[in-house]
Amino acid sequence: MELKDKTIIISGASSGIGAAAALLFASEGANVVLGARREAQLNTLVGQITQSGGRAVCLAGDVTDETYSGDLVDLAKRQFGGLDGAFNNAGIMGEMGPIPEMEPGNWQSVLATNLSSAFFAAKAQIPAIEERGGGSIVFTGTFVGFSNGGMPGMGAYAASKAGLIGLVQSLASDHAAKGVRINTILPGGTKTDMAGDDPAAHDFIASLHPLKRMAEPKEIAQSALFLLSDRASFVTGSPVAVDGGMATRLL
Repeated sequence: MELKDKTIIISGASSGIGAAAALLFASEGANVVLGARREAQLNTLVGQITQSGGRAVCLAGDVTDETYSGDLVDLAKRQFGGLDGAFNNAGIMGEMGPIPEMEPGNWQSVLATNLSSAFFAAKAQIPAIEERGGGSIVFTGTFVGFSNGGMPGMGAYAASKAGLIGLVQSLASDHAAKGVRINTILPGGTKTDMAGDDPAAHDFIASLHPLKRMAEPKEIAQSALFLLSDRASFVTGSPVAVDGGMATRLL
């Protein structure tokens, strides 16, 4: 039970990697506090977890709203007595295309969801985790915009996720002495709603990876589980590649 009796917030929990993480973390003993915009899907997931003997609560909301991050922390404290960690997984890709053709609204939306939300989450979560004497926070980044992962048409997404890596490294440096470890996972292509359902597109994405396949959501969730657990007690400030070898493909 890697997360026994630890209380973990998971954002973007209604589907994909977030939903897989909710089920996995609960099975490993965590109290999970689930957040996403889609309330019906969250309620269904809470039902699955509780019927299996796990402990879960949820609150629907928008991560671009600063008050929502605080509300999730308050829910964790009210239901489970405090906060030990978080998996800040919510994100969007936005509209793809060259920057000269991109609408400013798309740029702002992607940065608000992928980067500003991380700022809001950190502001709310870090003090609560410090009150518990330490813990761990994991953010979901991407291989895109990192190392050899440049991809055409993904300027806003790449910029937001590259900025996230810088933010996390600064946060990790600021709060390590108080026992708060903060890391970023960098998934490769994963079978989620964001990847669509076109088999030809999936085959192309798979072909880019040295492993020649896409990840299952649970495989990415397992990397977050490691970083949230005590097994990663000496890991902080790291961009952790969980990318099927994408970082090596041009080396």
